[in-house]
Amino acid sequence: MNKKVVVMGGGNGLSTLLRGLKQFPLDLTAIVSVCDDGKSTGILRKEFNTPALGDIRRVLISLSETEPLFEKMFNYRFETDSYLNGHAVGNLLLQAMTDMTGSVSDAIISLGKVLNLKGKVIPLTENGDITLEAEMTDGTVVEGEHHITEANKTIKKVYYKREPEITEDALKSIKEADLIILSVGSLYTSIIPNLIPKEIKEALQNSKAKIMYVCNIMTQPGETDKFKVSDHINKLNEYLGNRKVDIVIANKGTIDTDIIEKYATLEQKDPVILDKQNLKGIEIISDDLVKVEDGSLRHDTLKLALNIFSYLLK
Repeated sequence: MNKKVVVMGGGNGLSTLLRGLKQFPLDLTAIVSVCDDGKSTGILRKEFNTPALGDIRRVLISLSETEPLFEKMFNYRFETDSYLNGHAVGNLLLQAMTDMTGSVSDAIISLGKVLNLKGKVIPLTENGDITLEAEMTDGTVVEGEHHITEANKTIKKVYYKREPEITEDALKSIKEADLIILSVGSLYTSIIPNLIPKEIKEALQNSKAKIMYVCNIMTQPGETDKFKVSDHINKLNEYLGNRKVDIVIANKGTIDTDIIEKYATLEQKDPVILDKQNLKGIEIISDDLVKVEDGSLRHDTLKLALNIFSYLLK
């Protein structure tokens, strides 16, 4: 029987990790943060009072076994002067199916059959009014995920404006998991939003599964400036309550100086340093996980997934 692996996150980071993991014999479940409120997703949320669909769309495609052309269609965004401008086709399909079935969860199941998913996709909540807020170190409060990422201030803590109701499938998957992975991705706006609700904290507390964190290769402006691997873990542990991160996967590969300078200049990002001396009582899995595609840094998804699968074989 395949090991049950639950991956929690959102954004591009979660879908990137899942693309690698789906190549291995695993029982995969993705729990997706649904508090995004920008672009096409934000417009649909305001009009239909649904949780964010954009990250769900990305995850569905990452686990799909359909033709590449269908993936391109699902991610295609209209460029027009009309109200359709900027909308992703997949978001519209998800919204239509949500209206037809009555819930985002049922919409995912229905579309999942068409996409031939290699895993399950579960929204953290069905609440349409879920709103992420952040208190900054200067005392100001910023409301809305995309406003938080664009605030250019240092985050002190994030929380929900109103506690969301967690989907039963999310709680059930955590209870049954053999391994729980906190995905690579935006720390405060993609990963931590999954850890804030009390029901999730309780489920993690009662779970016998180890908690693994896949650390980012680069820092993120406004969220993790100057963060080392230990800083990421310490922040996650603050939100995990009585549970803590058990295992971390981090990059130990070198990055070309030209690429480092490019990221520092254009995106204000720096490499995340693996500071083993500050990682006491935690299992460290380190590897050269750097992959450069078209001048951009990426995780080597297959190598990353192989490290996770190898850990599960122990």
